[in-house]
Amino acid sequence: MEKLINDFSYGLFFWQAIILLVVVIVLGKFAWKPIVAALEDREKGIQDALDSAEKARKDMLNLKVDNERLLNEARAERDAMLKEARDIKEQMIAEAKTEAQSQGEALIAQAKSVIEAEKNAAMAEIKTHVSTLSLEIAEKVLREELSNKASQEKLVENMLADIKAN
Repeated sequence: MEKLINDFSYGLFFWQAIILLVVVIVLGKFAWKPIVAALEDREKGIQDALDSAEKARKDMLNLKVDNERLLNEARAERDAMLKEARDIKEQMIAEAKTEAQSQGEALIAQAKSVIEAEKNAAMAEIKTHVSTLSLEIAEKVLREELSNKASQEKLVENMLADIKAN
């Protein structure tokens, strides 16, 4: 270090300072502006990219929120449709049961009336048949009893006695 201080030359120092000033001026005039402009452009590009990324992140967040909302709406609509379908099914089943029950009751009532009519017809036929048989039997009995004269007189006397008793 001492050698440097002993060999110090003011002329050399002066020319080196002038060359340094010229280099700084030339660089300032021709190099610094493009370098600074390139750095500013790069900084602006990076900032734009960051802004775009932030905007894309916000858009994705909004899309996610919208998708969740749409999904919830779709679920709610699906649940409402399923509930409506269940209600319609239950209503149709209830209507079918009611209709089947009323038709069954109508068929039972109709069957009862048919049975009653057939019963009445059978009873009327039996009564007719019984009365016909009774008349035939009575006729045969009366012929037997009235075949002789003594039986006829006795029958007439008994009838007269019954009439007088009443």
